[in-house]
Amino acid sequence: MKKETQRALAIALVIFIVGSMALSLAGCTSDPLAEQFRSGDSKNYIAGDGTVTEFAVAERPGYLPFAGRTESGLELDSANFAGQVVVLNWWYSACAPCRAEAPDLQALNEEFADQGVQFVGVNVRDSAETALAFDRKFGITFPSVMDAQTGSVSLAFQGVVSPQAVPTTIVLDREGRVASRILGRIDQSILRTLIKTVVAE
Repeated sequence: MKKETQRALAIALVIFIVGSMALSLAGCTSDPLAEQFRSGDSKNYIAGDGTVTEFAVAERPGYLPFAGRTESGLELDSANFAGQVVVLNWWYSACAPCRAEAPDLQALNEEFADQGVQFVGVNVRDSAETALAFDRKFGITFPSVMDAQTGSVSLAFQGVVSPQAVPTTIVLDREGRVASRILGRIDQSILRTLIKTVVAE
């Protein structure tokens, strides 16, 4: 092979490698959660972008057993979810999108109350007193596990729920598998559809 040809191939290879690195770096910096973390603003939470993920039945992930106390001091055990459709919502009171979606969650809780659907909050930062005040303010009647100290619920869904993205809402099917997930504030009609899909199974 002539030296000119070898040199041309070497240059082309260098250009390809540099281009690939640039694309990879561009992909890393386009992560909206990472960008929010790096921004250094004072909102004290990283909000999801509303992305909805539905898992095919054969590919639905499970979760580890967990137990914890609710804001009312009652013990809540995941074993009690057997045979139920469950809607879990990660939140805390100072999170603006959590406050904005609270009325919609309560409305859906009431709508599906007689269809075997259990709503459960997962509070990742507040004291029980603060959570109870939130419940009173927004008329929330479903329980929340106080997960700030132990992180047991979040750990049970590791790899499915990012602790950095609040709020996050997931729907569990009757087999105890994650059927769908919303990162960020819910859209009431979308969450209604996700719940109906699993209820009908």
